[in-house]
Amino acid sequence: MIGSSESDPREDELFERCRRLFERHPLIVGSNRGPLEFHSTSEGVLQPRRGSGAIVTALNPLTRSFEFSWVASAMGEGDRRASEVAEGQSIESPLPNQKVSLRYVITPRRMYHKFYNIICNPLLWFLQHRMWSPPFTPNIDSVVYDAWETGYESVNRAFADGIIAEASGKSETPVVLLHDYHLYLVGGMVREQIPEAIIYHFIHIPWPAPDLLQLLPAFMRTKVCRSLCSADLVGFQSTWDVHSFLESCRLFVDGAEVDFNEGIVRTNGRETKVKAFPTAIDVEEVRRIAASPRALDYEQRLRALCGEQTVIRVDRAEPSKNIVRGFRAYQIFLEQHPEFHERVTFLAFLVPSRTHVRQYERYQEEIENVVRGINQTFGSESWVPVQVIYENNYTQALAGMGLYDVLLVNPLADGMNLVAKEGPVVNKNNGVVILSEATGAYEQLKVGALAVAAADLQGTAEALYKALIMSSEERSQRNQELIDVVSSENATHWLLSQIRELDSISNQLPQH
Repeated sequence: MIGSSESDPREDELFERCRRLFERHPLIVGSNRGPLEFHSTSEGVLQPRRGSGAIVTALNPLTRSFEFSWVASAMGEGDRRASEVAEGQSIESPLPNQKVSLRYVITPRRMYHKFYNIICNPLLWFLQHRMWSPPFTPNIDSVVYDAWETGYESVNRAFADGIIAEASGKSETPVVLLHDYHLYLVGGMVREQIPEAIIYHFIHIPWPAPDLLQLLPAFMRTKVCRSLCSADLVGFQSTWDVHSFLESCRLFVDGAEVDFNEGIVRTNGRETKVKAFPTAIDVEEVRRIAASPRALDYEQRLRALCGEQTVIRVDRAEPSKNIVRGFRAYQIFLEQHPEFHERVTFLAFLVPSRTHVRQYERYQEEIENVVRGINQTFGSESWVPVQVIYENNYTQALAGMGLYDVLLVNPLADGMNLVAKEGPVVNKNNGVVILSEATGAYEQLKVGALAVAAADLQGTAEALYKALIMSSEERSQRNQELIDVVSSENATHWLLSQIRELDSISNQLPQH
C-alpha cells in the first residue's frame, strides 16, 4: 500500500495527495491493455489474472490503494465473455490486490486489426522509433487511409464512449488519465462531451522530430496534435520528447501559441502543460525478485555460461532495440582485441516479440545469422563467444543482470528503457552500463554510464574495451552514481510528480 514504507517519506505525501485528489475528482484510466485479463479453462470457467505490460506495472501502487475505473480493450475471448456476463458494464476486479473496476472496450475484430496491426503497429510505432527506412517504411496508401478511418478513429471513439459512460455515473468532475500512442484521439473526443474534465495523456514511447512526423498525411498529424492539445497535461519520458512535441504543435497546429520556456501550448483558449516524467522502477520490488530463491537458482545455472568477464543485454527481439549492431560492435571488439578471446562472453536474454509481423521475423533471422557468424569465426571447443537465451522470463533476466561486467543498452530509440535502471540496482560486480544516447534513460543515467551513438559500431566496440579494462575504483564509483539516481527518482517519485501537477490543475479550477 502507498504510504506503508518508512524508508521513503514521499510515499506518505503521494498517498495523501491521491486521497484528496480522487475525493474531488474520480479517476478514470484509459489504456489499450488493462490491469486484468480473463482466461477460460478447459471446462469453460473464467479465471482472472493480473494484466501484463509497463502501464499496469507503473500504476500498480494506485490499483492496490484506491478505487477507480479503468477502460481497456478486450484482448481475448476470455475478456469478451467476462464483459458479456457483466452485460457490458464495469467489472469489479476479483483479484485481492486490485481495487479497480474494469470496463472492456469490445470492437469488431476486423476494426481492431486495422487499429492495431496497420496504424498502431507498424505505422505509429515505427515512425516514433525512427525506423522509417527500408524495409520498415510503410507506404501510406488507400489501405492505411481506410484503417485510420474505420480502425484507429473508430477504436478511439469506442474508448471515448467507454470513458464517458464511466464518467456519467459520477457526480464529480473526473480525472481522465490516458496512456500511449494507441489512444491519441481519445482526449479530444472526451473533451467535446465532458469539457470540464481534467485530462492527462502520458506517452511512453519517443516523440518524433517534426520532420519525421511530416511523413504522415497532414490530416493525421494535425488530428493527433490537436487532440493531445485538448488535454490539460501531456507527459513524456524526456525533455527531448517535450521539445519535439512543442515544435510539432508550433508547426502543425494552426493558431497554436507555444511557450518553449514554460512548456505550454495555448490553443482555442485552452492551456496545455507539457512536461517530462521519466518512468521509474520500484527498486525494492526489483531487488526482492532478484534475491528470491528462484532467481538465485537461475543465477547459479547462469554462472556456468559466463566468462572471466561477461557482457549482458536484455531486450525484446525487435528492430528498435538495435540488437544486431550491438553484436557487430562486439565482433569488432574481438577483431581488434584478440587478447580477450576465450575470456569474454556475451550473454543475451531476448524476448520474442510480435512474431506474426513479417519485419520482426526478418530481424530475428538477422540476429541469428550474426550470432552464428561470430561464434563460427571466433569460437572454440572451450568458448562460445555469444550465447542467446530466447525466453520471456523476467526473473531469469534479473538473475543474469546480477552477473554482468558490462550491460549493453544501445537502442535506436527508446521511450525510457527500464533495463538500464534495473541492472545497476541488482548487479553484484560493480558492472559498467553502456547506454545509447537515444534512450529516454540517458538524461538521468549519463552521470554514470558510458555513452554511445546508436549507429556507431566502432564507438560501441571502444566502449566495450574501456568498460572491460576499467579500474575497480571507477567501476564502483560509476555504479554507485547510477544506483543513487535510480533510487532517488524511483516509482514513488514518478507518480508523485504527476499527481502534484494534477493537484495543481485541480486547484486552479473554479470552486463550486
